Amino acid sequence: MTDVSLKQVVDVLETLYPLKYAESWDEPGLIVGGLDWPVKRIYCAVDPTYATVREAIDWGADLMFTHHPLFFRSVHTVGGAGFRGDIVNTLIGAHCGLWVGHTNADAAYRGQAQSALDAFGLVDDGPMVPIDDPDAAGPVGEGRVGHLERSMTLHDFAVRVRDALIHTELGVLVAGDLDSQVSRVAVLPGSGDSLIDTARGLGVDVYVTSDLRHHPVTDAFQQSAYEARLRSQGMAVGTPGDAAAGTSDSTPRPAFINTPHSAIERMLFRYAVPDVHDALLAAYGADVEIRMSPTNTDPWTLRL
Repeated sequence: MTDVSLKQVVDVLETLYPLKYAESWDEPGLIVGGLDWPVKRIYCAVDPTYATVREAIDWGADLMFTHHPLFFRSVHTVGGAGFRGDIVNTLIGAHCGLWVGHTNADAAYRGQAQSALDAFGLVDDGPMVPIDDPDAAGPVGEGRVGHLERSMTLHDFAVRVRDALIHTELGVLVAGDLDSQVSRVAVLPGSGDSLIDTARGLGVDVYVTSDLRHHPVTDAFQQSAYEARLRSQGMAVGTPGDAAAGTSDSTPRPAFINTPHSAIERMLFRYAVPDVHDALLAAYGADVEIRMSPTNTDPWTLRL
């Protein structure tokens, strides 16, 4: 097997998941490791926790590829007095690097959002918030919008979403009329409060995301119900770009499906595992082993 260096792996990762797609507050990329370190095994996980780091080291991984960062904010030490520094030192001691693909992987072609959309059986209609990149292999940007080839009830679609995700104690929550028909869907893996108004403006039947809070969902759903009532009375309502504006549609939209954060973001690796393997093989003739952690990193352990 042809040897490949960490620098070569990073080049492939940052071609598949360009750092320029990252949000301004985000700092994905190489976190731990020497560029000349050899890489024969890559271990993938949603979160770099003690459990997944130990799995990677026990397997003999040379690199961890995680979705969530070890560091969300600037730090001044990686000493062993805190868990982050302890994890860094554990990885270095095992000669195992850490590369993070976070919001850059969310937006990438065949990234987080597209993988989830495909897993839910939706036909891709493009990003919720497109990024203009003429060099991209396909549509890129925040979230995805898609449609079902045949509509189904909100209840049945929620079951489909649940069945596509790894089991968690938190489970899947639904807000909306369970008997209403679903055809057009917006999907944003991860925390999706910030794009509720975008989803409403797109006129989707349901918005699938995570970490939804009581007040934003309540306000959005009540506003939708208000506008639907006015439409049923023949009044043109809605914001510019709202697909329902000027129609007589009386159905409040969107409904909401709130998924466990780590479960839906695990979707990234449905494509990442084969894509990274194939890209390394094509670029360097390196048949690197890539494995996905079986561990559910959702923090909740009991629902009563």
